[in-house]
Amino acid sequence: MEEIVANSSSSPPSWAQLLGSDHWRGLLDPLDLSLRELVLRCGDFCQVTYDSFVSDVHSKYCGACRYGRRSLLEKTSFPFAADYSVSEFLYATSEVDLPASFLLFSLSREAWSKESNWLGFVAVSTDAAARAAGRREIYVAWRGTIRDLEWVNVLRPELVPIHSHSDNDNNDSNDDDDDDDHKPKVMKGWHTIYTSSDSKSPFTKTSARDQLLARIKQLVELHKHESLSVVCVGHSLGASLAVLSAYDIVDSGLSKTSGADQHFPVCAVVFGSPQVGNRAFAERLGGLPGLRVLHVKNKIDLIPLYPSPLLGYADTGTELVVDARKSPHLKDSRTPGDWHNLQGILHSVAGWNGERGGFELRVRRSLAIVNKSCDYLKDECMVPGSWWVEKNRGMVLGPDGEWEMAPPDEDDLPVPSYVITGTGADPTAAGAAGTDEPPAPAPLRRFCTII
Repeated sequence: MEEIVANSSSSPPSWAQLLGSDHWRGLLDPLDLSLRELVLRCGDFCQVTYDSFVSDVHSKYCGACRYGRRSLLEKTSFPFAADYSVSEFLYATSEVDLPASFLLFSLSREAWSKESNWLGFVAVSTDAAARAAGRREIYVAWRGTIRDLEWVNVLRPELVPIHSHSDNDNNDSNDDDDDDDHKPKVMKGWHTIYTSSDSKSPFTKTSARDQLLARIKQLVELHKHESLSVVCVGHSLGASLAVLSAYDIVDSGLSKTSGADQHFPVCAVVFGSPQVGNRAFAERLGGLPGLRVLHVKNKIDLIPLYPSPLLGYADTGTELVVDARKSPHLKDSRTPGDWHNLQGILHSVAGWNGERGGFELRVRRSLAIVNKSCDYLKDECMVPGSWWVEKNRGMVLGPDGEWEMAPPDEDDLPVPSYVITGTGADPTAAGAAGTDEPPAPAPLRRFCTII
């Protein structure tokens, strides 16, 4: 890991520098205010995926997003909801059995899907935000695991080859490839979720990878005359998918607009990420043009140590290491899940002033959100633990006097937007273009290709 030196310049960093054009030299220690704000925004995008995921197996909609594209950011209280529109939902399945921590399914015989899970979304800055900033920002947010740390004990850390689009082998592999440590390889679990499809499900007839790349290709074409950037974000499992997808976007040639000589910035900002692949993968990623990875982690978090260099894995990207133990607001927890908690990491970023500096909040950020899904704040903060829950866990009293699970509003029903019909999609549709008009939900029984 390269040494980071302090920036002697007093001028604010450019957007490209915030996305790592200079590998964040001079921005990490002391932590630059603009970079701190960007990191927190990326973390808030990650939090949206947790706050909106239906994880109750008694709900018919377990494994889906609780809200539709039109209202997702607003209903999860995302701080910058007015500046972005959700362009696409991303769904995943698995061709092999995975731990329940990864994909959750309803116990109901009337479940919305028995094969697929909602795994994230693509958001685009609105026209007004793009004009104000002078650039069009695209974010890809991946959901992490809901049941923290269970997967560590049950997921086998097998490495599998990841083929470059520049390879001439047409994605063929053989035993020699599998034994070659010089071939880029990634953990099988991450790769399986990212690349699996299922013809039985209208949500995952194509893999999460193909859904994403098709949408990114469309957005790049729509905004080719603007200053573009793509930021992939995720926490825990989602962090691994963020690294994979950022790699894939650049390796697929999608980080250049038609006729352009230079690649626009593509960056993965990840939190508490496990190791993704072997050293050859890390070196290949580091050599791709315009691609950067910033790994934000708590010093005492155990997950970034998994699976282990002893099993052939290597760290990826540049690290921003914070220490939650410096915060006077957090308990002296002995629970590994607290050390790995996303909001605990973000709280630490908000007050981080380096190893030698004291903890002092540099941005306005509510303490209460630390306890959204844990009980990490000291009791004197007077914030209950795990307070982000649906009222009555989604139960409502019907006119017949019976309590039952409330159905989603019509705009919030899970609707596949990525089913091939061969007719194509209107490239000017709201949401696809990041226009100020919120994207309308897709019709319940009419689907279209996104090409």
